[in-house]
Amino acid sequence: MAERDGRPQEQTPRRPTLGEPAVVLDIVVEAVFHTILVFALYLHFAGHNQPGGGFIAGLAIGAALVLRMITGNDPIRTRFPVPYEAVLGVGAVLVTGTALVPLVLGNSLLEHHTWEVDLPVLGAVKATSALPFDTGILLVVVGVIGMLLQVLGSDDPIDPEVDPPVGASSGEQVG
Repeated sequence: MAERDGRPQEQTPRRPTLGEPAVVLDIVVEAVFHTILVFALYLHFAGHNQPGGGFIAGLAIGAALVLRMITGNDPIRTRFPVPYEAVLGVGAVLVTGTALVPLVLGNSLLEHHTWEVDLPVLGAVKATSALPFDTGILLVVVGVIGMLLQVLGSDDPIDPEVDPPVGASSGEQVG
């Protein structure tokens, strides 16, 4: 307790700022992060017969990345060194390719097929051609969210000379 005018005063607790260590939050996010990723994989693979698919799985992975960013931990940059722009690009190519391959084969745009294979231990396993399409959607969503988090979490200040405001040419002053 601090003293003021001879009387003891209680100090108000200081709130942690973004990126500052918060032990409870770090422990909870560490416990939940991998669970969210496994749940996202379930949503991705179950998306054809039940609610889910690439979009909602990508959003779940994005939520996990947001949680990591809030704690100040960024494992994707260190453990997965591929730029988010590349993830988005691969997803866009996969979606486009999956949409156009049926046209090349003489079928309708986005027409999907189903294959069933009997595996010794797993039994009958069904695969669809919609899975690469959903995977592409997942990669696009994760790429966009990752790039957004990179911009929002960046410590680099915005330089008006290098990054002029929208609608202004390089020599104009805005404001």
